[in-house]
Amino acid sequence: MERGRFNMYERYFKRMQDITLASLALLVLSPILFMFGVMIRIKLGGPIFFLQERPGKDGVVFHLIKFRTMTEERDEHGELLPDDKRLTPFGQKLRSLSIDELPSLINIIKGDLSIVGPRPLLVEYLPRYNPHQKRRHEVKPGLTGLAQVNGRNRLSWEDRFDLDVQYVDHITFVGDWNIIVQTVYKVFKRDGISSDTSVTMEAFMGNESIHD
Repeated sequence: MERGRFNMYERYFKRMQDITLASLALLVLSPILFMFGVMIRIKLGGPIFFLQERPGKDGVVFHLIKFRTMTEERDEHGELLPDDKRLTPFGQKLRSLSIDELPSLINIIKGDLSIVGPRPLLVEYLPRYNPHQKRRHEVKPGLTGLAQVNGRNRLSWEDRFDLDVQYVDHITFVGDWNIIVQTVYKVFKRDGISSDTSVTMEAFMGNESIHD
């Protein structure tokens, strides 16, 4: 199923809202960003930022900007250690407060991200989606989204993708602001940061069956 026509909010106001809110947030939070940048440099070393390729709208790849939360520790073969071995208490604190996400405001101003939309996942997941799940790429990914305020990393992949597609089909001004307000609440509550079995989220390995 392909999307129908864009509504007035999505076509004319959502992008303007994204730029305005992201710019104001960067201006207001710049002292905090600087402070945490210095702390990351001291506690984790350089680089301060973590850049990773992520697929955006229509699967077009961009570089997502985040604060680094893990060390660069490697095993005897030069391979990075598992996430749970490299994520320090300081890095976990950054994640629990979503401070590591703040540099992604730059991606919003650039047009890679929206404030609200399906979260950008890994490029390697692209060929693993079924047709229904691929629909999450019909819109720009977001700094936060419907899945993030309904369980975040504790959701199953199937439920997470269903919420992503539900958002794609129901983008409204009121809906976006409801997600933004809920996100602020969830961040302060520190809810759903980790899954039940991992410090982040288990990798998406694909589907046992393909459905539309």
